[in-house]
Amino acid sequence: MDVPLWAWAAVLAVILAMLAVDLLAHRTAHVVSVKEATAWSALWVTLGLGFGAVVWWAYGAEAGGEYFAGYLIEKSLAVDNVFVFALIFSYFAVPREYQHRVLFYGVLGALVFRALFIAGGSVLISSFAWILYVFGAFLVVTGWKMFAHRNDEMDLSRNRLLAWATRRVPSTEHYDGQKFWVKRAGRWVATPLFFVLVTVETTDIIFAVDSIPAIFAVTQEPFLVFTSNAFAILGLRAMYFLLADLIDRFVYLKAGLAAILVFVGVKMLLLDVYKVPIWLSLTAISVCLTLAVGLSLRRTRGLRERPGQAAARPTEAERR
Repeated sequence: MDVPLWAWAAVLAVILAMLAVDLLAHRTAHVVSVKEATAWSALWVTLGLGFGAVVWWAYGAEAGGEYFAGYLIEKSLAVDNVFVFALIFSYFAVPREYQHRVLFYGVLGALVFRALFIAGGSVLISSFAWILYVFGAFLVVTGWKMFAHRNDEMDLSRNRLLAWATRRVPSTEHYDGQKFWVKRAGRWVATPLFFVLVTVETTDIIFAVDSIPAIFAVTQEPFLVFTSNAFAILGLRAMYFLLADLIDRFVYLKAGLAAILVFVGVKMLLLDVYKVPIWLSLTAISVCLTLAVGLSLRRTRGLRERPGQAAARPTEAERR
């Protein structure tokens, strides 16, 4: 797949332009409503699907299918990010009107780190073809661990970088609007919002370790890996505000994501035996995600959120 330099530049320009629009639209702190989150989610999904259509038109069905498979994998795994973001914001008691700013810079950092991971992964694959089998085995093991520990909650107190930052970085005890840093007694100190951002960034790097190899399972073309990642990640903020109040209903989501990781891992391991058609990959990923969400909503349809309260958490039996 021969991608000219101007195409890379054009994609980066679109991404930066959309980030600028998003930042301007949310320059003042406010609680993002479900209606607003829905509108932004529709915009990001339309943009991602529209770019996939352009890839399909310019490079053919195979490249288009690979982009959509990568986009769907990243979008699926991004739902798991929503669980973690909700946990982080609850742990730090972040006011809802400040959450978008944290997620904006978190996504910006995620794009940078993922670009570095993709570049590194591409170099490894071009130099050592056998690394794909390592990625495949890693994804199978990761998928199994995700399934085995699907009911476990992340313990943020064990985040080593966060612990180091809280010890080393001078800070205030209270939030100061959307500021990450404020000046006190002639020196700059961090607000709690800075430590929230550190936690969001570190957890996203952990998620990238899973998602980047998973996309390499459907395509090794750097342009498709990066763009499918980027356009899926761009909608992560809107997805969070859209799903934040519903996350406790997705009781089977981790099982579905685990199945997706195992599938793409096995697909990698079988590269020299059988090349799984891209349409089959798209179908398998779509079925896993649809079943996980559909069965979750059916299982928890009796749960109702009271006005002003979070939805009741499902019991251990309901999770199973």
